[in-house]
Amino acid sequence: MIILTRGEIEALIDCDAAAKAIEAAYIATSLGHVDLPTVGHITFAYDADCHIKYGHMQGDETFVIKVATGFPQNNAKGLPIGNGLALALSTKTGLVEAVLHDEMMLTDIRTGIGGAIASRALARSNSRTALVIGTGPQARRQIEAHAALMPDLSFQVWGRDPVKVDSVIADMAPHIDVNPASDLETATRSADIVVTATGSKSPIVKSAWVQPGTHVTAVGADAPGKQELDVALVARADIVSVDLASQCLNHGEISHAAREGLIKADSLRQIGAVLNGATHGRDGEDQITLTDLTGIAAQDIAMANTILAAWKTQVQ
Repeated sequence: MIILTRGEIEALIDCDAAAKAIEAAYIATSLGHVDLPTVGHITFAYDADCHIKYGHMQGDETFVIKVATGFPQNNAKGLPIGNGLALALSTKTGLVEAVLHDEMMLTDIRTGIGGAIASRALARSNSRTALVIGTGPQARRQIEAHAALMPDLSFQVWGRDPVKVDSVIADMAPHIDVNPASDLETATRSADIVVTATGSKSPIVKSAWVQPGTHVTAVGADAPGKQELDVALVARADIVSVDLASQCLNHGEISHAAREGLIKADSLRQIGAVLNGATHGRDGEDQITLTDLTGIAAQDIAMANTILAAWKTQVQ
């Protein structure tokens, strides 16, 4: 059995390989080639939660179970907010073949890459400005992934706490130039791409702020009760894409608009189908496009496979 720690996993990460694997995982999901059971959610006091995602990609000799936790109160205790691990088990024997004790790092990275893949697929080709809303680990991952996949972008970051905004900027400074957004409305109105990466339970971005031609990637609403966007914005979007419709309609960003009857399931476009050309993405410069990403086990499978392949290459 292979057991890898966070440090060992970090040394094996190849972002280009991960991006290709995640894009392939989105496409495989859209083709029905991934068995994705219902996500497990457990909630605790003080907005803490645990997500359990698991699945099997056709043809793989292993299936993956991923556990990720988020405990916001840990910050005050000097402990990491997120933690978790992934298990790879044999489809032939059921034995555990690998334990990836990544402490949620792989979840953060794959979410960032997934967001950037969606933005690249649906934003205008001449997009140059990105606004990232949020100041946690995922905001950082979104900036990193967007910078890697869309190198012509310039970045602003907005958060309620200026100290945390400054922290994001400082963390990115060695490699990526990020500027603070002092006013959310003004920054939203001027952005080509808006990325929301918060744990908000009430709308942050208003429909009136989003200009024609803007692309929005929403990654924060990954559990029931979370919401970052005004439902009017979801209803107004010309194209709404999702990683997995069943999850997004149940607990994703679009679930609020769906419950109000503002959007219908048959109008949703799966991001994998957009990526492989089975359905078209943006077809107008003035269209507002929106992607709701709840995070799917196919991404976790892709990350686990990528890390294990790199480890096997290293030890040969």
